[in-house]
Amino acid sequence: MQSAWLSIRVDAENPIHHLWNNHGIWWIHYTLNTADGRIRRVRRSLGTRDREQARSSRDGVLARLSEGVR
Repeated sequence: MQSAWLSIRVDAENPIHHLWNNHGIWWIHYTLNTADGRIRRVRRSLGTRDREQARSSRDGVLARLSEGVR
């Protein structure tokens, strides 16, 4: 993948920011900006029906992306 960086806004008052429930399964969404000016919207299933597990998975995904996009 090209070099890219995470572009997110975190709403501290919303504990489920960047998450949505689609028919019982939690998903994450975030945006990546690439060096060539493109914007990539990413949506991916977290594969869980448990909200707290989804929050934990989201935190891990965003932390890894903040360290460097892979």
